[in-house]
Amino acid sequence: EDTEHYFRTSPLSGTDSHTRIWIIGDSGTADANAQAVKNSYLSHNNAETNLWLMLGDNAYNDGTDQQYQTAVFDVYTELLPNTVLWPTLGNHDGHTSNSMSETGPYYDIFSLPKDGGSGGFPSGTEAYYSFDYGNIHFICLNSYDIDRSKPENGGVMLTWLEDDLLNTNAKWVIAFWHHPPYSKGSHDSDGESNLIEMRENALPILESFGVDLVLSGHSHSYERSFLIDGHYGDSNSLDQSMILDSGDGKADVDGAYEKQTPGIAPHEGAVYVVAGSSGKTSGLQSDAPHPVIRFRYTGY
Repeated sequence: EDTEHYFRTSPLSGTDSHTRIWIIGDSGTADANAQAVKNSYLSHNNAETNLWLMLGDNAYNDGTDQQYQTAVFDVYTELLPNTVLWPTLGNHDGHTSNSMSETGPYYDIFSLPKDGGSGGFPSGTEAYYSFDYGNIHFICLNSYDIDRSKPENGGVMLTWLEDDLLNTNAKWVIAFWHHPPYSKGSHDSDGESNLIEMRENALPILESFGVDLVLSGHSHSYERSFLIDGHYGDSNSLDQSMILDSGDGKADVDGAYEKQTPGIAPHEGAVYVVAGSSGKTSGLQSDAPHPVIRFRYTGY
């Protein structure tokens, strides 16, 4: 019975509303860096945080219950009493949790809408899920310990992804998972199987249904792409025609990225963000950024 403990229900699916989303990845360091990122956000933010995404590696080093206590519950004390938190599983969280059996601290701590109770298509598992917030449809995929095969090769998760996208008419589609499809931060998307498989297998489905924004962590840097479409190979295979807008995306400089069709439309471009710097930054795989990246930040 105090002013900090409250919640606000989500707007009805399809309702237009201003939405403030806080997005953090690899935040689970439980140290001064994580505190500084949180404090900076709280100082900058002058509006209610409507929802909050964690992009994996939420509690280092192994995602144990005690590590979640120190890295999440003891750090985000101002937000947890009144802000809905939507997580995805990172490789460090997966050290002590198993997505096939839905067991371990990650699955004990979070209750996620596997039956479609928050507006998405039922996935039947808390390992990946979707939900609606007003006119935004969110899709959380598992890039760590779930089969990432294409639907035609029997991939259950990506078959569900197609079904989920077929069953939404939201104005905006945002997808998130841990391993980024494009990065030259502390991890290289040209050389790691989890990153390659998500790029090759998940992105064609998402872009064919008009995804607007894809969020990942894993690389301990901040990287943001141009508005792009159709780049599913390694960094050397980028064709300039895949960059649909080469501007900076800033409304007051080059102008915001624009898509021709309101709502879902295939292949009109998406922005890809790596936000794995919420607890630390670390070494680079390349002095030059990935060629789809418009902006990269690698240190505090």
